[in-house]
Amino acid sequence: MLKNIAKKTLAAALLASVGFAAVAQERVYVIDQRDVVAKSGFDLCWRTGYWTPAAAAADKAGCECDKDLIPADVCAGKAAPAAAPAAAAPKPAGEKITIAADALFDFDKAVLRPEGQAKLDELASKAGQLNLEVILAVGHTDRLGGAAYNQKLSEKRAAAVKEYLVAKGIEANRVYTEGKGKSQPVTGDTCKGNKKTKALIDCLQPDRRVDIELIGTNK
Repeated sequence: MLKNIAKKTLAAALLASVGFAAVAQERVYVIDQRDVVAKSGFDLCWRTGYWTPAAAAADKAGCECDKDLIPADVCAGKAAPAAAPAAAAPKPAGEKITIAADALFDFDKAVLRPEGQAKLDELASKAGQLNLEVILAVGHTDRLGGAAYNQKLSEKRAAAVKEYLVAKGIEANRVYTEGKGKSQPVTGDTCKGNKKTKALIDCLQPDRRVDIELIGTNK
């Protein structure tokens, strides 16, 4: 119980330090300074450590973000929150970059290769052109291997990206990392078999990736 409370406290402190609001029992999604939910490149809302289906139902963005998980009567008649007027805040800027994990790391490794460092140098340069709010880095793996192992590998790869970007001058509290393991493949059912043959490993390459999003405003 104490460990879970510590994790939630740390998550709340991280989000608050980059100008995002996430109040226990009120907001269970990452909210920017315009009170707008931060979303991934797949238009999925970013959840905080406070998220549960019950808490989502109580959050004012719950029906916008997780309508399928919330009782229909809760969302009945609720409209999506209106976007803030354009004049109320600087126009947000963002960019999503998907980098093949094999371009950043050797197969089954989480140590950045020189080629991977060059790609992150380009990313750091783009971040410097924004009034940066946050960088979201999400690691993914292919389906080979166990779920627990792949989860750890995806987390280590996202952490390696963060560590490098921080070394390039980006504030640590601006980089939010997450590992999705093998839970979000993009290859679908196109790659057949389970043996680690070269053909299968090559086919599954698109699943081994790091999705990186820059969120901020133009200077």
